[in-house]
Amino acid sequence: MSRDDAKERGSLEQPRTDRSDTHETDAQQPAGVANRLRESLSRTARIARWEVSRGTGTIDRKTVLILVAMVLVVGTVGFGVADDGLGLEDEIYVVAVDESNPYHDVAVESTQFRPVPLEDGERDRADESIDLAVSGDRIWDVGDNGEPAYDAFRDAIDGYNEGLMAQEADEAAAYPVLVELDYRERDLAAPDDSGSAGSTDGGIGDGTTADDGTASDGGRSDTSGEDDASSSSDELQVPNVGGSTGAAETTVGAPGSLSPPFPFQSLVLAFLFVVPMNFVIQAYGSTIMDERIKRRGELLLVSPASRYEIVAGKTLPYLLALVAITAGIAYAIEGGLLAVAAALPIALLFLASTFVGAMLARSFKELTFVTVTISVGLTTYAFIPAIFTDVTPIALISPLTLIVTALQGESVAAGEYLFSTLPFYLSAVVLFLLGIGIYREEDMFDQKPIPAKVLDAIASQIDALSWWDARLSPFVLSILFIPFVFAGQLLIVALLFAVPEAVALPIVLVLAAAIEELAKSIHVYAGFARSRFEASLRVAVVVGSLSGLGFFVGEKLTHVVQFVGLPELTIGAAAFGPDLARTSGPLLAGAIFLAPLVLHAATAVVSAIGASRGQVGYALGFVAATLVHAAYNAGVIALVA
Repeated sequence: MSRDDAKERGSLEQPRTDRSDTHETDAQQPAGVANRLRESLSRTARIARWEVSRGTGTIDRKTVLILVAMVLVVGTVGFGVADDGLGLEDEIYVVAVDESNPYHDVAVESTQFRPVPLEDGERDRADESIDLAVSGDRIWDVGDNGEPAYDAFRDAIDGYNEGLMAQEADEAAAYPVLVELDYRERDLAAPDDSGSAGSTDGGIGDGTTADDGTASDGGRSDTSGEDDASSSSDELQVPNVGGSTGAAETTVGAPGSLSPPFPFQSLVLAFLFVVPMNFVIQAYGSTIMDERIKRRGELLLVSPASRYEIVAGKTLPYLLALVAITAGIAYAIEGGLLAVAAALPIALLFLASTFVGAMLARSFKELTFVTVTISVGLTTYAFIPAIFTDVTPIALISPLTLIVTALQGESVAAGEYLFSTLPFYLSAVVLFLLGIGIYREEDMFDQKPIPAKVLDAIASQIDALSWWDARLSPFVLSILFIPFVFAGQLLIVALLFAVPEAVALPIVLVLAAAIEELAKSIHVYAGFARSRFEASLRVAVVVGSLSGLGFFVGEKLTHVVQFVGLPELTIGAAAFGPDLARTSGPLLAGAIFLAPLVLHAATAVVSAIGASRGQVGYALGFVAATLVHAAYNAGVIALVA
């Protein structure tokens, strides 16, 4: 037991003194708390200064080169996207065309071509410096790059003609047919009986123009009335996250210019916020690992500073560095405060995951694997959902969506910000608590296997919550693990969103159930494995029931997903449960609301009984609980469908 543990437990075992025995008055008690807080902040700041001085003193030439490379990459990509590219394709093709030829203006207007005079077409065929030749209305390719040059020139002609039509004073003559795209929310509960592709299912509503150039209604006024009626209903509506959902847009151009919404430029700029985080966590993980390998952290453990102060002091410089980098990028690309606020939870989760990984790894080689896994996993989670920013509310599960929305000049509601960032904040807090739980001598300087350290980290939280009764800790820990469940299930929904429903539904049912059962049982197994709980049937039933009850309470807190319309999707209902507002009556809704309590308690008891029998028993109990849970979810979806 470390000095911190002894100090903390000793403070709990001290007898209470009568108020008359103390000389501390009511006015002095707040002052005492303030002094202790001031001392704690002072120790944290001192450790942070030591971390900065030690880090700057160990910067070598390789580190400087890496930092310079990072700045160059971020700056080059940002400049290239923000300023419409770096001009890498400027004048990559040479076209031979006379100034009197109508196609000469096309070559001049396009940045991909450099026009040269056409003197002799036959001679130009043998001239390898020319990629394309134009004579009259004939266009032929020359040389090895002739074929791609020909395709690019055809595209340039189309673009040139569209530009001429856009400058036409008589818009009806230039565009005799108008197509209006109206992206709307799709109502999966009410099938479209009208047979129209764009009336109720969020497809395309189009109208044509009359001979005089005025656009006819095409029945759109009736559809708008239906939309107004649906928007005033009691059903929860999908929020507008910066796309064109719920609003009609009229785009002037040829039919070939129509394309689905995809915020490519904003996505690339938003990704710039994630790139520096991968470099910073490498340095952060290395400093934690260095203290473990070289036992430098032993001096801090015996100091008056607590584990919380030590970890906070060592983390603070890296967090401030990420905030400064994020603010600089936001200022450069005009992302505003919203971009910084959206990037902050991502940075915290990167640091928290790296801290836990550095506490679990046994060598720098393992740490490298852990940090790479963290970078890939968190980057995937943050980036993939943001691709659907202009398409579906699923994109809101990633804070990068908020950055994309900010770059598009849209506003974000407070509820949308909390929905997107709260899982990141809570997950970071829980990870830091787990890492701090093993920030002690017996775990920091012992080469235990990673699974054993994971159990130690969880068991440390059981100890922290066992001031009343250790058997009550599963109730709290199940609630604390809810953010990981929420994040995991959201990622599953995002990854399988485009997969056919027949394939995605069974996968989501099993994976979602497995994630929930793991969150309900892993701390119970840690308690039995580390002898925090008595290995008996009675204790297994008690702790399993409490774990299921805690998960039920925490799960109801996550029903905020209904405010972004995820239960309207079949795979969303498979992961999070159906939308109770769509059930057929209050009795059925009440049964569906309370049935998960019985389910979570029963499956948690099954896993707990298996955990009390050892590792093999826990594996068998976990599999059985997962299958029962998946079958229940499938039955509920079929019942309310």
